[in-house]
Amino acid sequence: MDRSPSMTGNDVLIEAPESLASPASKCPIDHSAMAAACPAGFTGTRAPVQRSRADVAMRRLLLLRERPTGVTNASAYSAFQKSMMISALRCTLTYVILPFVVPAVGFAKGVGPVVGITIGVVAMVCDVFAIRRFFAVDHRWRWHFTGIVLCVMCLLTVLLVRDVANLLN
Repeated sequence: MDRSPSMTGNDVLIEAPESLASPASKCPIDHSAMAAACPAGFTGTRAPVQRSRADVAMRRLLLLRERPTGVTNASAYSAFQKSMMISALRCTLTYVILPFVVPAVGFAKGVGPVVGITIGVVAMVCDVFAIRRFFAVDHRWRWHFTGIVLCVMCLLTVLLVRDVANLLN
């Protein structure tokens, strides 16, 4: 923590009484007058968003209407992180834990495809929700993100087909 030379750990900051404060040190904005209206002119309604035909088509495909309340860019990033973590978990289980650790212990032979299908389906559902969240907030990187997620979903689809084939054989 940055401390000024006049303040040490045991010093106490004492503020001057308001009667000693100069008029220049007071806030120049009359906050009581602004209580009824926003100084920036925000009325509580959003201006209509101009969207391309591709955006409108994608929003229709994803069953999105207008931006829901409480959905922010931070929540879009959170959804992205969760979906990628689930996909990473699925890959770790499929390529590290199930092929090497489980047979070494001699436990649960043939469980791999069932676990892979379950986690793969959950990962794909989370990916779709992440895409929806990015489009819901009209994020500027929504199309780039959609391309990345569609690549991940294609890889997951290949893994799901392989797992179903292993399960049926």
